[in-house]
Amino acid sequence: MPEPAYVTIAGAFARRIRSRELTPGSQLPSLAEIAQQHGVSDIVARKAVELLQSQGLVRSVRRRGNFVTDRPNLVRVSPERQTETAETTFRHESDEEVQVERDISELPATDALSEAFGLAVGDPITHTVTRASEGGRPVSISDTYQPRGVSGVAAATDLEETLADRLPEPSHAEWLRSTPGDLVKTIHQRFYAVDGQLIMISDISYPQGRYDAFLFRMPIRRDVTDKGADQP
Repeated sequence: MPEPAYVTIAGAFARRIRSRELTPGSQLPSLAEIAQQHGVSDIVARKAVELLQSQGLVRSVRRRGNFVTDRPNLVRVSPERQTETAETTFRHESDEEVQVERDISELPATDALSEAFGLAVGDPITHTVTRASEGGRPVSISDTYQPRGVSGVAAATDLEETLADRLPEPSHAEWLRSTPGDLVKTIHQRFYAVDGQLIMISDISYPQGRYDAFLFRMPIRRDVTDKGADQP
């Protein structure tokens, strides 16, 4: 699915902030200047700046403008991430080289998956493992499940996320190189279509210190005719 303009603009500023091209305390262009530079409306420019604020990268000073925060820590934001590929998401968060690899296979539905998707036990399920690293350091791993014939989340209208600090699954612990007994940040996602049908389950793990906070804006309502977004 095409990335919304405000997400693209925010991502460009985020990369400049992460790389220290825009240093802490430096002032961003005005909303009118951002809109003119990117050929968008003032509303789109404002949404881009608001997204940067929600990510902890920018602070607003009344009657003065918007400034890069002194400590631009990472904040995970939903549902903006769901409009991006994993490659784009992590490039927005870092100026380091990002590598993403995916392994896609088919497996028979377990009792839990068959019940969740309304399938028979043993029906084929597509399983995608997505591993991301940044500058050679592992930063994310996910297991995604979808019924055969369903791809991506283009048809999704609602997203449920459950967050927890947990002991990772063995495969996640191995990829993240976590110390035995250490917790990681986990996210369990369920994507639903307009008719309430579950179309994707995803379990994601991040290193414990990857994000300072999480921000949510649910549900994710959008035109269900849009073409598919990539896997988380």
